[in-house]
Amino acid sequence: MKHFLTVVILLMQISLFARADTTHIVHVKIQEEIAPAASRLVKKALVEAEETNADVVLLELDTYGGLVVDADSIRKNILAFEKPVYAYINLNAASAGALISIACDKIFMQPGATMGSSTVVNGSGEVLPDKYQSYMRSIMRATAESHGRDTIILDGDTTFKYYRDPRIAEAMVDDRIAIQGIIDSGRIVAFTTTEALRHGYCEAEVNSVDDIVAFLQRTTSLPKQEARFTEVKKTTLDKIIGFLALPGLQGALLMIIFWGIFFEIRTPGIGFPLAAAVLAALLYFAPLYLDGLAANWEILLFIVGIILIALEIFVIPGFGVAGVTGILFTVGSLILSLVRNVDFDFSQAPDGQLGNAALIVLFALIGFIVGAFLFGRGMTSSPLFKKMVLTNTLKDAKAGIHTNARAADDLMGHIGIAHTDIRPIGKARIDDVIMDVKSMGVFISKGSSIRVVSRELGYWVVEKA
Repeated sequence: MKHFLTVVILLMQISLFARADTTHIVHVKIQEEIAPAASRLVKKALVEAEETNADVVLLELDTYGGLVVDADSIRKNILAFEKPVYAYINLNAASAGALISIACDKIFMQPGATMGSSTVVNGSGEVLPDKYQSYMRSIMRATAESHGRDTIILDGDTTFKYYRDPRIAEAMVDDRIAIQGIIDSGRIVAFTTTEALRHGYCEAEVNSVDDIVAFLQRTTSLPKQEARFTEVKKTTLDKIIGFLALPGLQGALLMIIFWGIFFEIRTPGIGFPLAAAVLAALLYFAPLYLDGLAANWEILLFIVGIILIALEIFVIPGFGVAGVTGILFTVGSLILSLVRNVDFDFSQAPDGQLGNAALIVLFALIGFIVGAFLFGRGMTSSPLFKKMVLTNTLKDAKAGIHTNARAADDLMGHIGIAHTDIRPIGKARIDDVIMDVKSMGVFISKGSSIRVVSRELGYWVVEKA
């Protein structure tokens, strides 16, 4: 037994030694638009590499670009990372993808791959004003410069030769820059694999990840044994965010928000409708916020809108400025949160995104209105709904009196007393029965004499007698 344990321990030590003598590579693929999801994925890969003491992070790119703000976030994380981060362009690294590639310590490209064309454009492909191009030029230039330079002294004159020429990085953005032997004025730099190799923007042409490993093992001090890979993929949270961002589901969540608010107004009190509306609002805004669509001010606009609507219904008599403003704020925030913007700047929003957002909210509103007209009265009067929202108060239960117990009777013209303030919804005692009532947009104080004048959506409509 003793000898057996000794052999096991020896084998474990050999295994650990062999494991330590392998090249550990954290591999992450970005084959999508550069957006918040891509930024989260790269950050996750860097954390994984740090925690596992990996030798290299390999970022495999096939992207036509995306948002500058997220590309810059990825760039900063790569430049601040202490261990090597290598880019493998397979097959495209355009626009924001080029910026990320230049930030990496080494660049490898597949035959037929391209990188460059980093002019900042909006969702329709139109070139944005120079203030955007100036910022992009500066971060492209600074990123290229960050990889260092050689100092050359010739005949007493000192010059510098950068490992990645900053002028080339700028020329990927600005077509006014001409570089002799590389690009003429009026054209944007976009390198093929061969051109990138020639001008110092690619270390090697490769056909696979294995070719990159072989190159590194030939040219660096990395172990020569077979490499060990850790693949970093999207998490369950990322997939949930993508699912919740589906237009059809967004429309369904909006309808739940509208229905929840509607039923909570009809049956005041913290109950099931309000809880459903709050949960739907969280599920609606959370993925949009994490993906950089919903800004803080848009979510705040929604909350203020709901508060204004509640004030108009329960506090302020009649229906006026607060109610209209609340509706505009609420609907506006739901639409704008679906549209990409940075600090009120919607220039980078994809073409038609605003119209699509408006359609999603409009269809949800239409569905809510149709449903309220067809089913609103029947749902609020059902025993199941009354149990969920607790429409009967404890006092009523003890007295054997139930709200709306006379809902089916003809009370037209009957006189009663306002049991609570009616703002314009409240309760009244009519023929010794307490029931939900509503006024015609006016405030009726508690104890006032009232008269039933009509019936609307499950409520007896009353006026001052």
